[in-house]
Amino acid sequence: MEFVIKISQFLLSLSLLIILHELGHFIPAKAFKTRVEKFYLFFDVKFSLFKKKIGETVYGIGWLPLGGYVKIAGMIDESMDTEQMAKEPQPWEFRSKPAWQRLIIMLGGVTVNFLLAVFIYIGMTFYYGETFLPIENIKDGLFIESTVANKAGLLTGDNIIAVDGDKIETFSEVSEKVLFGREITIERDGQQSTVTMPEDFLAQLIDSKEKSFINLRMPFAIVQVPDTSYNKASGIKAGDIILGLNDYNTRYIDQVKEGLEKFKGQTVSATVLRDNNETVIPLKISEDGKLGLVYANGSTPETLEALDYYKFKNKTYGFFESIPIGIKKTGDKISSYITQFKAIFTPSTGAYKGVGGFKAIYDIFPSFWNWEVFWNITAFLSIMLGVLNLLPIPALDGGHVMFLLYEMVSGRKPGDKFMEYAQMVGFILLIALVLFANGNDIFKAVFD
Repeated sequence: MEFVIKISQFLLSLSLLIILHELGHFIPAKAFKTRVEKFYLFFDVKFSLFKKKIGETVYGIGWLPLGGYVKIAGMIDESMDTEQMAKEPQPWEFRSKPAWQRLIIMLGGVTVNFLLAVFIYIGMTFYYGETFLPIENIKDGLFIESTVANKAGLLTGDNIIAVDGDKIETFSEVSEKVLFGREITIERDGQQSTVTMPEDFLAQLIDSKEKSFINLRMPFAIVQVPDTSYNKASGIKAGDIILGLNDYNTRYIDQVKEGLEKFKGQTVSATVLRDNNETVIPLKISEDGKLGLVYANGSTPETLEALDYYKFKNKTYGFFESIPIGIKKTGDKISSYITQFKAIFTPSTGAYKGVGGFKAIYDIFPSFWNWEVFWNITAFLSIMLGVLNLLPIPALDGGHVMFLLYEMVSGRKPGDKFMEYAQMVGFILLIALVLFANGNDIFKAVFD
């Protein structure tokens, strides 16, 4: 069932993005009286799952869910229809249109991608509002779980207040900014200092295979006590929160872990919070520092506030108030993705090791259906698709835009033969990138 939910979200999001992106090309093409021969969701290699000709356009669904396309008459694209290009140009063909019209047609797809992200963020802001944790409301610092981050100089209990001179406003900003930042301003024991991160920090994290990096310090909340647990008879129950082991305060998970290491092999008096009351029960700690319990924080902003761990802020917005917020969120996400992209193409950072393909995209969808999460992921994927398509690779929209701009500036149109060769080179580069990204997925699946 988990697979069905994840794959359904993945395919729905991908289909929506592909259809809208291709509509971005289709609509201006039709507006400029350019013939569109095919409009396809997914690729129809050898055969189609469905196709129907309406007017001059064949609409269809291919069997290979790696993208989609519109085939515009008189355009050198991935179809490499050299036979058509050898004929005399016709008024309805792409190559017969003025450069400015061709530019609008080629930019239509990425324009729709960015506008879709704006609309989604506006809608989410209006419908859901915003729940966030101001950085000043984190009193006891953060949980730095990564040994790589520890080695770099970040420790549990540190508050991260700025990255590369930019002040951190909310907790949601922390992880990404630290991953791609160099100078981290921290507050430790009331004193400010600066930690300089190694250039290959991201590569070290990837190589370490550590699952967590920076998190909030959470309560140690018991979610299950197995019948096989050697602490079953102690009276510990699901929902209990461990506040102390003997005289050692354990308000947070990391402190419980330290206490278990300190008292391993012993039976301790554990103070637990149950139904807002504190009680003391005996707990056995194994020789390797375990309780024999299944636990997770499982805490929501509401429960964390009720337990006086953190105070979140909630804001609601009217529709018109949501518009500038949606635009700003889109701009911030575009900037963030470009920063990540720069890191990927800077070999010294090692960020290329984290590049993923379709498996990586599939993995970001949760195993439960949540529309807020779905739309948030879809908005980011729309931005990602827009930025990727603007790369100056001939097989992508950005490559066509590059040659069109050259034509508009120089007044000279690149020859058809040159465009054919450029398209072939671009297609090879694109295939290489796809193979590299999906190869990384396979490598991680096999060796991680």
